[in-house]
Formats: sequence, C-alpha cells, structure tokens
Amino acid sequence: MSRSIHADTVLGVLKLKISNLERSIQFYREVVGFQVLSQDATTARLTVDGHKTYLILEEVPNAAVVPRRSATGLYHFAILVPTREQLGLSLRTLIKSGIHIGQGDHMVSEALYISDPDNNGIEIYCDRPRSEWKKDAEGNYIMGSDPVDIEGLLKLAGDKPWSGLAAETILGHIHLHVSELSKSKAFYCDILGFDLVADASKMMGALFISAGGYHHHIGMNIWAGVGAPQPPANGTGLAYYTIVLPSPVELNVTLEKLRNADIPVAEQGDHWELKDPSGIEIRLMASAA
Repeated sequence: MSRSIHADTVLGVLKLKISNLERSIQFYREVVGFQVLSQDATTARLTVDGHKTYLILEEVPNAAVVPRRSATGLYHFAILVPTREQLGLSLRTLIKSGIHIGQGDHMVSEALYISDPDNNGIEIYCDRPRSEWKKDAEGNYIMGSDPVDIEGLLKLAGDKPWSGLAAETILGHIHLHVSELSKSKAFYCDILGFDLVADASKMMGALFISAGGYHHHIGMNIWAGVGAPQPPANGTGLAYYTIVLPSPVELNVTLEKLRNADIPVAEQGDHWELKDPSGIEIRLMASAA
C-alpha cells in the first residue's frame, strides 16, 4: 500500500449533468441555497461565497434521467454547513418547499437527504466535534443512522432570516455507486492513498475512506448491483468531481502513483483528468491557496 494521501487533501468543484437548466437553477437557489455565479445557455456555475465555483450544472441535450440505483456514479454529494443553526435553517427551508426529506443522525454528524429534479442525491449535514467521534476495536469510525433531533434543529433556527448557504459551506464528501468494492478500494486506497476509515462491506456493501482522519471524504457502495453499468452518455448525474491536493508537490506525488500503476491521466490546463475503475471521472488539481 502506498503512503497515505496528504492529510490536507479536500474535495473541490463538482459537475452535474441535468435535463433542464432553469428548473435546476431555481431548485438549487430557492431550496438548497446556492447563488448563481455565472450562467450561459446550457451551463451555470453556483457558489456559496460569491467568488468561488462550488457546483457546475450542465444541461445535456436529449437528457435521459437515470433511475436511482441503476448505474455507477453519484449516490449523493454532501454539503457540509458550518453550524447546527445553519442545518436548522436549511431544514426549515426544505420543509417549506414541500419536498421529501430523509434524515439520519450518524453519530459523527447530523444529516438531511433530498434529491434534485433529476434524481441527483444531496446530503446537507453538520459535523459533530471531532473529539466526539468514536472508533471500534478494528479502528473503524462508529457511524449509525438514528433519528435526527428535528425539533432541536428547528428551535435553533427559530424565526432567524435565511439567505442561503453560509459562505463557509464546503463539499464535505461524495458518495458513489461503484461496480465492485475490491477494485475501488485498491484504486482509492492502495494507489491514491486514501485511508479506509469504516469497512461496512459485509454489513451493508459499502466502504468509507478519507484523508487526515476525517470520518469520510468518499463513500462507495454496490447498491446499484455488483457490475453495475455506467450511465449513458446523455444520462443525468455526475460528470466529474475534483480532488484537491494542498500543493503542486503533493499533486505530483499522486500523479506519480497513478503512472506507476499504469493508470492513464491527461493534463487539461490547471487539472489532470482520469477515471476510477467504475468509469467515474475524477479531476486532480493543486490548491490555489
């Protein structure tokens, strides 16, 4: 196994393929709380701070909406808000919108689950303090799925004004449908160097991996079936997600691991493109900071 990926590795820009740009912009603005940074006829860049792109939406011609759990790709992307009050404000807004809301207290975090108009899964969550996260005897983070304290969150929100997602909001993690867990683990852990932090492969067909001891930056499951196909070229869903290394030096370390494993990577401007064993596109880049 290669050395662990740098502890300061994070996730960056995410791009989704959607079927109707105007409908999706309305949803992501009014229900989720993004702002539009820029827009043209087929694409919109969304932001939380008014400066950096967080999420890209691209309308696909003759788009085919991919049914849930039918192909590799996105299970959900997870919007990490900075405080429980912010989670409460999001909850209040989601309730007013009338959409279906799932929820789970995962012990390390409290989470709300929704889907956009094209079945793209979204988690909005807030972490508990890292000092409260617990591990079992095998070193796995202990994560459950208990009911969320809905009343407590709504009480925190009260009648405070909500103007969208806070500027400190980040992409906390991404959860993927993969075709095979063992190949995905070998790629993400043995080559890229993410650490396995929760092995739920036998219990629920899922693995959770991270950098720097986080409870997970990437989740992987086989809930679309072992050997699940890739979505069609015009299918809605994940176009790509970005892994951001903290420096050009660390980016080069990761690129060298990929080359040594004979995994094709292509330089495209400020980033490098590759695909994981399930055909999911990843972009690698160094932090601009």
